[in-house]
Amino acid sequence: MGGHLALDVGGVLAAVVLLVALLFVAMSVRRWLFVRGGGAVECSLRVLAQDGTTSAWRLGIGRYKGDVLNWHRVFGFRRRPRQVIHRRGLVIAGRRVPEGEEAAGLLPDVTVIEVRDGDLTAELAMSSSALTGFLAWLEAAPPGFPVDLPQHEP
Repeated sequence: MGGHLALDVGGVLAAVVLLVALLFVAMSVRRWLFVRGGGAVECSLRVLAQDGTTSAWRLGIGRYKGDVLNWHRVFGFRRRPRQVIHRRGLVIAGRRVPEGEEAAGLLPDVTVIEVRDGDLTAELAMSSSALTGFLAWLEAAPPGFPVDLPQHEP
């Protein structure tokens, strides 16, 4: 009887390891599909509610597609974006460096920008090169696009 129990535990353990490996491969392929077409950048996002509450930071991939930035969670399987930020009418309300515990939960050397897109107010945390690309995307808006860019800091 002891031999069958060891075989059952070993089979369950092997199935769990296989499942974890398959999930890792699926997430890696998903990430590769997002990045392969270009215009993708790693950035964290959190939504700021109108009542002043904030959601937790979520690691994700932003992908520029025309006049929108589609944001997808890194650890997820949805093909549709979790958040869509439109270039038309986008307002950058602030720019800061993360501090304290907040910095520990984000990628190293990121800048946090607060953006407003209609009813959505969110913060994006991205590297300096990703931020440069984001600002270039905003500045490249067609003539007549209302985009509010922050003034450059001295």
